Amino acid sequence: MKTIEELGLNGIKIYQDDNLYRFTSDAILLSRFAKVKRGDVVADFCSGSGIVGLHLYALNPFIKKVVMFEMQKPLADLSEEYIKLNDLQNVFSLQNVKVQDIPSNFYGTFSLIVVNPPYAPIDIGETSKDDSIAICKSEVALKLNELIEKVAKCLKFGGKFCMVHRADRLTDIILEMKKNNLEPKRLQFVSGAKKDPYLLLIEGVKGGKKGGLKVLKEIEN
Repeated sequence: MKTIEELGLNGIKIYQDDNLYRFTSDAILLSRFAKVKRGDVVADFCSGSGIVGLHLYALNPFIKKVVMFEMQKPLADLSEEYIKLNDLQNVFSLQNVKVQDIPSNFYGTFSLIVVNPPYAPIDIGETSKDDSIAICKSEVALKLNELIEKVAKCLKFGGKFCMVHRADRLTDIILEMKKNNLEPKRLQFVSGAKKDPYLLLIEGVKGGKKGGLKVLKEIEN
């Protein structure tokens, strides 16, 4: 069943559909972690129902433009509906395409890219009887190296990349970022109550000066 939910910011609403992948608090953590500048042109990769881009804009209404990229048409259609619901056609647009297939006209376009990607490698990942859920949770359709390669191509020089991911993928993430000239600059771990960190939030800068990674205080979720 499809429902409308209030974000509690500037009257902005979003659709959720019980038959599709529903967003989690990970997306909200990411939109709060990302640092936005006035006039930023933002891409939301693996946008799902669009919560990261929408919440980021609700927090920072001075964003110039948000382009969402989502491969699953039902989720992309849901995002199109909320864009119209909130009358945000002048700011938001959507591309129903796989990240690997983002066309070259988007290369070097974005000053900020946010990503809440599938977390689990295929060989050790979660499985689901529902293919659409599996695509959102594990790397069956998009591997980490493919994602970061495309991020690097689509960012402007000096542009920022912010991602939420599993804490145990940290070494993989930093390795792929450095291979693609994305220098890690901020890192924050997320833990549950009285538990070790299970998530991380990371920011990288395309062409950034080597070193200077700032590790922020761990937060609980």
